[in-house]
Amino acid sequence: MSRSNTDHKLSRRVLFAGAGTAGAVAAVAAVLPAVRQPQAAVAETPRQPPERGGGYVLSEHVKQYYKTTRL
Repeated sequence: MSRSNTDHKLSRRVLFAGAGTAGAVAAVAAVLPAVRQPQAAVAETPRQPPERGGGYVLSEHVKQYYKTTRL
């Protein structure tokens, strides 16, 4: 006997099984630790505290934040 055209369509069962498998793979990938290359330690010179209080320093981190807030 010949097969009908409906055999080639995805059934709901196959669709949900595939979605469940993809979700499980994504969950495992999110939990596994990422393989990272060790970064060289950045030697920062300790700064002297200001004499009259304050102490605000425009660091690279702060500059990056300011860049993200621009429109």
